[in-house]
Amino acid sequence: QVQLAESGGGLVQAGGSLRLSCAASGAPFSTLSMGWFRQAPGKEREFVATISRGGGVTDFADSVQGRFTISRSNAKNTVSLQMHNLKPEDTSIYYCAARSSSTSRRRDDYNYWGQGTQVTVSS
Repeated sequence: QVQLAESGGGLVQAGGSLRLSCAASGAPFSTLSMGWFRQAPGKEREFVATISRGGGVTDFADSVQGRFTISRSNAKNTVSLQMHNLKPEDTSIYYCAARSSSTSRRRDDYNYWGQGTQVTVSS
């Protein structure tokens, strides 16, 4: 059973930066494609970014393209989401997710989820 634990959320002013991290355990990390999703109050959980098992392929939602980057360390079993130029509309709970296959933007394709970390961007 894969376990995921996010960290790094917090309160930041618009235009600021935050770095989220997700630590994985319970399976060989290099066999997992990783994703970040977010969910704002009253909204559905939406795709943010994903990275392939080897780290060579990444994909981003249009809303964060050019502002967010995703990276991973298979040696440390971690995946990170670096967020720059944050906007109030980025305010959400951010979730780390994993799947034992290729990258995907679809929420339902992911088998494992963390508990989430709150990101709040003030205007």
